Amino acid sequence: MKIFAIADTHLSGSPPAKPMSIFGPHWEGHWDKIRTSWQEQVSEEDIVLIAGDISWAMKLADALVDLNAIAGLPGRKIMIRGNHDYWWQTISKMTKAVDGKIEFLNNTFASAGEWAICGSRGWICPEDPLFKAADKPIFSRELLRVEASLNAAQAAGFSHTILMLHFPPFYAQHTEAGFASLIAKYNVELCIYGHLHGESINNVATGMINGTDYHLVACDALNFQVKRLL
Repeated sequence: MKIFAIADTHLSGSPPAKPMSIFGPHWEGHWDKIRTSWQEQVSEEDIVLIAGDISWAMKLADALVDLNAIAGLPGRKIMIRGNHDYWWQTISKMTKAVDGKIEFLNNTFASAGEWAICGSRGWICPEDPLFKAADKPIFSRELLRVEASLNAAQAAGFSHTILMLHFPPFYAQHTEAGFASLIAKYNVELCIYGHLHGESINNVATGMINGTDYHLVACDALNFQVKRLL
């Protein structure tokens, strides 16, 4: 079993209703690039973690063309919500809609051998200059959701943990507050996140920091390839 990751697929049907090439020529045919990479690297025994911003659809029924395209690829798929995933519903509704072919995380975790896959959307961090008063309750709620996921895995006896967020766990460079404090508290070994694009890709802390291996997996940061984690 190998574990891969990617984020920010930003799908919009076939043909795409919102071609991502409007954000730059490197996005031209981005889903074809991702799909080819996925099919070449991932087997049915492997796992792919998908860290949010999956579909531009506003409703679950409209997102199904994108979710089914992902479901049809090899491997076990585990995903969390991104800030643009307005189609997101209850776990039971989404699981039923895709016939159980995708696993959705919310306040819990998924087991993968000796690893626990934890996750939630996360949110913009207070250190970010764009953080506003309206963000505070959302940020606090996401801290609770992330801790619920990590605590559930710990209570189940898992000692190896991957945390999947959509938003970065800290602004620009590493801090000890917020999500980073939970990562330290629960001894998270790997943390993946997406959300960032363009120049922002170059201004984040990645690699091994205080015992945790951080990976930015936004698809354009990976040249539209799935990234092998383990």
